[in-house]
This record gives sequence, structure tokens and C-alpha cells, in this order.
Amino acid sequence: MEYNLADLFESVVDVVPDREALVYLDHPGTGAERRLTYAELDAAANRVAHHLIDSGIRPGEHLGLHLYNGVEYLQTVLACLKARIVPVNVNYRYVEDELVYLYRDADLVALVFDGEFGDRVAAALPRAPKLRHLVRVGAPAEVPGAVPFAEVSGSPGRGFPARSGDDQFIIYTGGTTGMPKGVMWRQEDLFFAGLGGGAPTGEPVKSPEELAERVAAGGSGITFFPTPPLMHGTSTLTAFIGFNFGQRVVLHRKFVPEEVLRTVEKEKVTSMSLVGDAMLRPLIDALGGPMKGTDCSALFSVSSSGAIMSETVRRQFRELVPNALLLNNFGSSESGFNGTATEDSGPERGFRIRVNSRTQVVDPATHEPVAVGEIGRVAQCGHVPLGYYNDPRKTAETFFEKDGRRWVLLGDMATVDEEGVVTVLGRGSQCINTGGEKVYPEEVEQALKAHPDVYDALVAGVPDATWGNHVAAVVQLREGARRPSLTDIQDHCRTRLAGYKVPRQLVITDSIQRSPSGKADYRWAREVAVAAER
Repeated sequence: MEYNLADLFESVVDVVPDREALVYLDHPGTGAERRLTYAELDAAANRVAHHLIDSGIRPGEHLGLHLYNGVEYLQTVLACLKARIVPVNVNYRYVEDELVYLYRDADLVALVFDGEFGDRVAAALPRAPKLRHLVRVGAPAEVPGAVPFAEVSGSPGRGFPARSGDDQFIIYTGGTTGMPKGVMWRQEDLFFAGLGGGAPTGEPVKSPEELAERVAAGGSGITFFPTPPLMHGTSTLTAFIGFNFGQRVVLHRKFVPEEVLRTVEKEKVTSMSLVGDAMLRPLIDALGGPMKGTDCSALFSVSSSGAIMSETVRRQFRELVPNALLLNNFGSSESGFNGTATEDSGPERGFRIRVNSRTQVVDPATHEPVAVGEIGRVAQCGHVPLGYYNDPRKTAETFFEKDGRRWVLLGDMATVDEEGVVTVLGRGSQCINTGGEKVYPEEVEQALKAHPDVYDALVAGVPDATWGNHVAAVVQLREGARRPSLTDIQDHCRTRLAGYKVPRQLVITDSIQRSPSGKADYRWAREVAVAAER
């Protein structure tokens, strides 16, 4: 047995076959739900895996998942892993041209898609000639040759060839700084870097067999609830963390704050993951309004990856759910998990991370560790990806060898202090150069969100004849809030930020545009701010 995700999953199934593995609420609030034990989920994945093999999909070929959250998503990922087919996430917001790019860039030969996206899939197919097998989930769609998921009827047994820790898992990035890139992970590396080696808060397992031994020796009672879309790597990895513990995973089709809270109460959720203020704020609003009194007493931890839970929002949530531990986790598609923010992270001290032993801040030119207080880029060694699929140039820029170890150089700029605590300044690609000073949007956004009238905010650089660029704040106000002036916002920010970081432009918008997972859309913010200047 190797550190292969399918092997590991099957080993857990064999020791707790009758334990509940997955609860899916298809239409939250209506009572419609599906519940599968580990044995039932295993058999369901086997049926899909054998169907794919019988349809001529070969080991190492790529299958795209163009789906909302659901049993079918995780069932198909497991099926791919069992059959040694490489799963590839597809952003369901993509339109025709973006889909064509991803289908072709990822060399997809098969696609499992939601019937709701049938028109877009059908339009993209003529320009994706390698796609030869289609499976449709849900409502009928006019896509020639698509097999209904409900009619997939492979064998429920296993009987698969031997697998390897070298088998791949590809995670396509969100493409916030250009077209999305496929991050190629060996499954063994992903198990340790993204799944904590079977114990994200403890000691990683020392052998593949130890994972099931730990599950057999432990009990049940933990319920994981990944609320963002599974198409973003963090949610899928959260589900697999739950499986590695032999515990229960709960899913909703979409993020609806009131329904999330009903599920937290009904299913006694203990661990919930989300993405920053964009998801935590609506939960706070619901808890303070229509869902006041919801029993969240079982909720032990709420974690965020991909975006920061600001100090103000964390404080508001703690007042409503004092028993829950809030974790600002730091990581990426290219590195897995790097560390967790300290309790004193905030506008005054910055986003401070206690990183793991494999993470450093390095000079991007020499790859040597920076001195205390100097600015460098976050890098991680050891269990890192093989590179970007179909992009040797970007792979050469991002991955390197040093002292016999493989490293990944992330886009995040940071400093390190005497205690080894890393302060993340922000993505270098989003850094605003204003009058020679560097401003990182995330820091300004945290200050803006502390304003009592601000509900959400993004910060972008706008061309400026005097300063090169100036800092622009694109702000969504709280419902019923008064409309602040630029001077009001500036006075507020000056109590938390150096003068050159204070926004010189304020744009108030009805809503902030983010990805379905809550990640910032900086291109949109920049376009809005530039248009407002005209």
C-alpha cells in the first residue's frame, strides 16, 4: 500500500464501513437529503470508476468536473482516483471561451457536468476535439452523446489495478492574475502538504497503513462542513481530511447563509470551512437577525483559506458564537497548508502567520532566506507540486531546487521576525506602487472593513499622473448605513495605516464582485475604479 488517496480511502472504508460518510442537502430547507455510509460511498465511486474504464478512459488521462457541490462531485473524484484517472476541477462560472481554454489546456478527454451548464458545454465542445466522453448530472441538456449520471452502471466492486503515490491530482487555480494554471500534484505530496498527512493538527502518519489503524482506534462524532464550492481545491481537500479521519462530511449545493446555520444546528457540525469575510459576514447577519438563537454549540472551529477573516468580523462572530475557534489558515494551490494566523493579526500588526517548518521567506532572486525585517517571497520545500501542467515557462519561474530539495516560490510578499513569525503583506502581483511606496490591498481592506458603515471592500491601484498609481477603495455599504464621504474614510484609515496607504479615491457600489468561493476579483475592482475616474 502506498500514499495513494484511493488506497487510503478504501483502507478507511474497510474499518468503518457502516459509519456515515457523506450527508448532502440538495435543496436546503426542503427536507431533501442523501446520506451515504462509507461502504455506500465506496460502492458508488466504484460504479463510476468501472464505467469510465469501460468507456475507454485510460490511467493518466484527464477528466474535468464541471459541477455544483453534490454527491456526484466527490463520487467522481474518488472514481478517478480509483481508476488512476486524473481529476481536474472546472470553474462553473466560466463561459464558452474560458471553458474552451481550460478543456484544451488541461487536455480533458472526459467531462462530468451539471445539466444546468449544458448550453455552455455544448458551445465549447466543437473547439475541444480531445473530449470524447461526457456524463451529465441532473436535468436534461442538449449535449450530444452525454450519458446521464443516473444511468452509469459499472460494477460496485473494486478489482482495480495497483495504484501509486505518484498518481496525479490536478488543481486549476482561480486565474486572478491571468488565465488559470493546472497545479500538478503527486498524490503522496498532496496527502502530506494539503491533507496534513492524515492529522492536520497532530503528528502525520508514519505509514499508509497507520491511517486506518488510527480510524479504527478512534470514534465518530466530528462533522466537517466545507461551505465553499468543491471546484475550489480547499473544499475538496477539506472533505478528504474528513474521510481520512473516518468522520462525516456535510455538503450543500450552494452557500445560503440561513440554510448553512440550520445545518450547523441540525447536523451538529463541529468544523466548518469558508472563505473570509465574504462568507462569514452573511452568517453574522443571519445569526443577528432571522436565525437568532440558532444552536451552534457543537461548532468547535471555523477556518478560512483563500481570504482573510478580518479582525472586526472575527470579533463580531465571537460575540455570537463564543465557543468556536476561528482559524485564518494560509496556503495555496501550489503549496497546500503553510500555517495559521496568530491571534494578534489585524490592521495594526498585519497578517501574522506561524508557519510550518517547511516554509521560509526568501529572496526571489537568490532563493536564500531574507534577514529579519526584509521583504521577500514565501516559499515552501519538501512535499510540493511537480509544476504547472502545459506551462514549462511558469513552472521554471515558480519551482526550483536548492540543497537537494524541491521548492515552490509563491507570489506572496512577506517579512519574518526574530521569532520566525511571518507577516504576509499580500500578493506581489496586486501590489500598488504609489509615489515609490508599495501598498498591499489586503492591509487596506482590513482597515476599511473596520469602518462601521462598510460591509465589504476591495482595493486596487488606478493610474495617476502624479503618483504613478493611487489607492482606490471600492466599497459596499451595510444595509441602511449612511453614505460616508472620502474624507470620512480617509480619517478612519489614518488611525490604522500610514498616510501613503490611505485611499485617495472612494467608489461605492451596490455589491462587491467575488468568485463563488469568496475570493477577491481585483480585475473587476480595478475596472470599476478606473471607470469612476473618467
